[in-house]
Amino acid sequence: MKEILIGILAALFFAVTFVLNHSMELEGGSWLWSSSLRYFFMLPFLIAIVAIRGKVGFRILSSEMKEHPGAWLIWSFVGFVLFYAPLTFAAAFGPGWLVSGTWQFTIVAGVLLAPLFITTIAGKNIRAKIPLISLGISGIILFGILLIQIPQAQSVSIDSLLLGILPVVVAAFAYPLGNRKMMELCGGRVDPFQRVLGMTIASLPAWILLAIYALFTVGLPSASQVYQSLLVAVSSGVIATILFFIATDRVRHDQGKLAAVEATQSTEVLFAMVGEMILLSVPLPQPIALIGLAVIIIGMLLHSYHTVLMNKRLQTANEKG
Repeated sequence: MKEILIGILAALFFAVTFVLNHSMELEGGSWLWSSSLRYFFMLPFLIAIVAIRGKVGFRILSSEMKEHPGAWLIWSFVGFVLFYAPLTFAAAFGPGWLVSGTWQFTIVAGVLLAPLFITTIAGKNIRAKIPLISLGISGIILFGILLIQIPQAQSVSIDSLLLGILPVVVAAFAYPLGNRKMMELCGGRVDPFQRVLGMTIASLPAWILLAIYALFTVGLPSASQVYQSLLVAVSSGVIATILFFIATDRVRHDQGKLAAVEATQSTEVLFAMVGEMILLSVPLPQPIALIGLAVIIIGMLLHSYHTVLMNKRLQTANEKG
């Protein structure tokens, strides 16, 4: 239950991404700068956090990255670059509600990725199975998200829908895949703070290339875009990412609980919608969208109930054993 609450808190800070990315696009800022600046700004904060926690953190992280440099580069690219670059690109073609709503497909994506991972139990390699109950509950949340999209989609062109949705679907699979593969690779030897720093460092070559391309194609970013990118970096890149990684790291051995924690990202829709209403004067959602919000909340409560129930069953089994 604590992990779900941490996930919801992370979703609150994650929602800043969708609101401010939409704001930057309305002001004419390029998605190339929106994506790369976030990770440039994240780096010094993460270095400071790991340094405060002790010098040994850098030694452990350095050792892990030197042992598997290729894996760190690949899964950091998947988990960070293929996650955030498509999100900022989509913001250039679709409103914040469309991007944040489509992003919730990651709830189902995370559940479907389970068979890609193998757990060793008593010396035997066992391939994880798709947790059907978690998949069903995630489907309820996804249905609520679709209800939110219906009234808005009627006023958006097909091109905007495709360019605003397809990149986000890529991001929806990339983020949980990169996160889970890095947890599997690290095996608990590095904490979430070190892991976020390591993944940020490993993804820097891609962000540097994007920034160079942006410099020669759209010029330097505006002062407003730099400031808003800094806010996104602190709120979403540092605070939200670390909170989410802490929550998922605690339940990394249980696919059902992991799916429940990843499902907390659905609350980003609520936070993003309220944020756009307050900051960008987006009107109050239509009744069908409000019904969708209620369905999402019900789905989250079901996920929480299922997690608590599974914990009780596990505790009972351990006591009997």
